[in-house]
Amino acid sequence: VQLVESGGGLVQPGDSLRLSCTASGSTLDIYTVGWFRQAPGKEREGVSCISAADGRSIYADSVKGRFTISRDDAKNTVYLQMNNLKPEDTAVYFCAAEYEFAVLRLVENEYTHWGQGTQVTVSS
Repeated sequence: VQLVESGGGLVQPGDSLRLSCTASGSTLDIYTVGWFRQAPGKEREGVSCISAADGRSIYADSVKGRFTISRDDAKNTVYLQMNNLKPEDTAVYFCAAEYEFAVLRLVENEYTHWGQGTQVTVSS
């Protein structure tokens, strides 16, 4: 499966963005899909992921209550709605997919398929 992220950009603190991760080459409905991010000079970290089977999701503590992950399998797309963005959310955001996990987790090296990333910059 090939993944392409879109929707990044430059926004001000408090603004919102919705990122999209669109798949080709396979349907997403058998994959757990995760969002990761990498800020300058930092390691990549898990943000959120969503189950294929029942839409369960998990979030990093830093984004709970502000970010929402969702999926539209008819469009082969997973979304990350980001509200109340903060400067510390500035990063390249990547989506990743792996055959459905029995237990959701945001462990980078357990995801096989990755997109190229989209830049999100939060600055006044």
